[in-house]
Formats: sequence, C-alpha cells, structure tokens
Amino acid sequence: MLKGTYFCVDAHTCGNPVRLVTSGHPDLKGRNMSEKRQHFLNEYDWIRKALMFEPRGHDMMSGAFLYPPCSDNADASILFIETSGCLPMCGHGTIGTITAAIESGLLCAKTPGKLTIDVPAGQINIDYQQTGQKVDWVKIYNVPAYLAHQDVILDIPGLGPLKIDVSYGGNYYAIVDPQQNFPGLRHWSAGDILHWSPIVRQIAHEQLVCVHPNDPTVNGVSHVLWTGDTISEGSNGANAVFYGDKAIDRSPCGTGTSARLAQLYARGELKVGSQYTHESIIGSQFIGRIESAVKVGEFEGIMPSIQGWARIIGQNAITVDDDDPYAFGFQVV
Repeated sequence: MLKGTYFCVDAHTCGNPVRLVTSGHPDLKGRNMSEKRQHFLNEYDWIRKALMFEPRGHDMMSGAFLYPPCSDNADASILFIETSGCLPMCGHGTIGTITAAIESGLLCAKTPGKLTIDVPAGQINIDYQQTGQKVDWVKIYNVPAYLAHQDVILDIPGLGPLKIDVSYGGNYYAIVDPQQNFPGLRHWSAGDILHWSPIVRQIAHEQLVCVHPNDPTVNGVSHVLWTGDTISEGSNGANAVFYGDKAIDRSPCGTGTSARLAQLYARGELKVGSQYTHESIIGSQFIGRIESAVKVGEFEGIMPSIQGWARIIGQNAITVDDDDPYAFGFQVV
C-alpha cells in the first residue's frame, strides 16, 4: 500500500540543508503549533523519519511543513522536522523555509518584506529583502532567550572536568568555551566533536533541569555548542553545534546564536543593541543582535534577532511505500 508521495523544495541555509515539504501535510489538531507539534509526534512521526533519515535523507537533514496561521495576526505556521525530532524552533530552518516558500510562490506576505509566523516555541516576526524573484536575506526576531545554568562543572569520563553554561534560544544548548580539557573548536576535528558531544549532552541532560517556564513540553538539553577561534573576516565568534545523533550544523545555527547571545548578555559581555557576527564550522555567518531585554519566567533574558541567507538547490518528489523495508528510514550510528 502506497503511503504517499511528498513533493519538496530542497534548499540550504549557509550550508545546512532545509527540505520544505509542500504536500502530504497531516491534519494536525491543536490551538497552537506547540499542541500541533505534540499531535504530530504522537501520530505522524513516521513521516519525519521517512523524509529525514536515510535513504531519503541523511544525518544533517532538516525540514519543515508550512501550515496556515494559528493566530489572527500571523501569515503562516511552521512545523520543524529533522533527524533529532520536531524542534520547538529552528533558525536556519526558518530562514530556508521562508526563502524557499517565497521564491516558490507558496507564501505571500500581507506586508511585503515582513512576516509573522507561528512556531511551536511561540510567535516570531521576520523581515526579509527580495530582489526580483530572489530573497537576499531573512532576519528572524526570535523567541525570548535566556541563560538557564552558569558555570556548571560536569565530570566527563575520559576527558575530565568540563565547565559549561546552558542557554535557551528556542532549544536548550550546553555551551562549551575553550578551557583546560577543551582547547577550542579549531584544535578539535569533526570526529572529536562527534565523539564527545553525545556524552556531554547526556550527562548535562541527566544532571541539569531545563524546563521552559512558559511551556513544559520544551525541555531537556538537545544541542551542544562548542566555541573557538574564527576563520572568516568580520566574525566575532565561531561555533560548531552538535544535534541529533551525529550531526554538526553547517550553518551558524539560529537558535544556537540566540542562546549564545543570551549567555554573553548574562555574563556581561554583550548589552542591549550589541551586534554579534557568528560563524559556523565551515565559516558561513549569521548576524545576531540583542534587540531588547525581557523576563523569561524568573530569568533575565533577551529578545534576539538573527539574519542569514538561503538558496534553493532543487525540487524533488519522495515516495514512501511500505512495501519498501526501509520505508521509514534508518541510521547507521
């Protein structure tokens, strides 16, 4: 029995993939995207696995479904899918989704150059610049970000003590700055990052409580952000973000950049109005900015913005047939 054919627009945001699925949307129940995300996870997660995992995807694959708005003031809603699950928010995914949707004629802003989008983490505003049919850049005014834990020492077997912060920028990030047992991003290979990240994440997840004050379904450390020296002109900082089971973000990571801004703000290294150009492991850049200060529950947080670009790289039709023994994907870990 044929499960379905999913038409997609494939793009990348500063090097990291975004697959905008343009057909086969399940009918999701809920008053907002947070509730609809839970419905998707409970009943339709096989779609995510089929489209994101091998053989139709790969470890770095990220994607999205564009839905009608949940709120009266919004232009659309986005459900994020990737190998690690359905994220509450995805910055590079938003930039890629908006670019692909506008250039493909799937989304038309009520006010040209401006959008309001409902996502599981809340509601975000967007500015974008378009030249002809092409979107030059997308700027996301993200959900509030805050530092949840500071200067926590984790004992990492085989590595030793590691000092981390945990910051929220749409997802929870364990942030590791250079120190005795971590010489910095440019001194480790991608293999080193892939080896140590799941260990650090698991220990952080077990030892630290991370529950969003306004939405308990958003919880747990899901990403690890390693920092180090820059390689691109104009960058203020560099990162390699680990997510999923063995993925390193090729983009500078939108929610990771938001989390980094919140961390540096809480530590007194940035202030409201500060701009921070963040680069990825391959040297691509996002422009982050602290727009304002805000309370997140009992925490002092910020309203961050992230600006980046994306490019469409193709269109495809993906068939999921349950006669195929690998219909719902696999990973080789």
